[in-house]
Amino acid sequence: MWRPLSRIIEDLDMKTADFDYHLPPERIAQTPIEPRDHARMMALHRATGVIEHRRVYDLPEYLRAGDVLVLNDTRVIHARLPGRKETGGRAEIFLLKRLANGAWQVLVRGRNLNEGKRVLVGEENAAHAWATIEQVKEGPVRVVRFEPPIEDLLDDLGEVPLPPYIHEPLPDPERYQTVFGRRAGSVAAPTAGLHFTPELLLALREKGVQFAYVTLHVGLDTFKPVTEEDPHEHKMHREWVSISPESARLVNEARLRGHRIVAVGTTCVRALETAAKIALGLAPCDPAPEGAACGWQTIAAWTGETDLFILPGHTFRAVDAMLTNFHLPRSTLLMLVAAFAGKELIDRAYAEAIATGYRFYSFGDAMLIL
Repeated sequence: MWRPLSRIIEDLDMKTADFDYHLPPERIAQTPIEPRDHARMMALHRATGVIEHRRVYDLPEYLRAGDVLVLNDTRVIHARLPGRKETGGRAEIFLLKRLANGAWQVLVRGRNLNEGKRVLVGEENAAHAWATIEQVKEGPVRVVRFEPPIEDLLDDLGEVPLPPYIHEPLPDPERYQTVFGRRAGSVAAPTAGLHFTPELLLALREKGVQFAYVTLHVGLDTFKPVTEEDPHEHKMHREWVSISPESARLVNEARLRGHRIVAVGTTCVRALETAAKIALGLAPCDPAPEGAACGWQTIAAWTGETDLFILPGHTFRAVDAMLTNFHLPRSTLLMLVAAFAGKELIDRAYAEAIATGYRFYSFGDAMLIL
């Protein structure tokens, strides 16, 4: 898409402070809406700038037969592991990512957790695992190895983590999972997907909307604000992604027929836009997926990691519309939606959302960007 030189210069000159805003604390949703699809939904029309105020259950009115709704089927693991050191002191291990050698990259809480130290998770006379610290990384980041392996014990020993801005306990941990999640691996939920109910999915299917599933395991850095003054200097975290040949075919054939690709959440946007760059040969992928760099494809099927950071100025190649939540100031997620909808429109929409009582962040309301 052609962009005027003045807009290109403006995008290059942006500062992280441009994505700051004041949110009254009472606007941060502490508990989810029930039923899930009764959350408010702001419909934002990019072509006209029109803003509508609806509910998530109205989503079928905005989609058409043949559109493809792309959903992230990841599940949140019980990543928070309370424990104690061999000396008896309290400690906590927060799982970040399983490494190829079977060890885990984690965050630790507790004093003197250096190389060789061990933490007991669980009780010795019941289900338990010992975590041995193998490597000290920056700050509280460590590499640990569990004996026995922790994967099969997580549901018994771990807790589902909630974002730090949520202070209310969650009686049902499944409420922080999507109803279509099936592949465990995230430490935070793909929150736009939390709005869907089986009834809403059925209504969309009856409308003729197709579903494509991708997997992106969400990392903890999703919630971290950008600290660099120039957002171009921010180093994006890497997250594991998998897009099956079946999902890629659905997206590609729909695009060829003139239908829209509607991404549910920023995680799906990043997965799809990375796959679109791979399809065009614009992003490295080792090993290269079969059929990559093929002119008729919108996206390539692939499995790997992405560190794609989407800022204003990004050319969207795969996503035509998106459903998302309202995001934290100075976050990479806010920058992504500003890139998709235009910063001026997002600024106006956020100001209106605050003024009209929308609920923000993970358990908050939704925005449909068309």
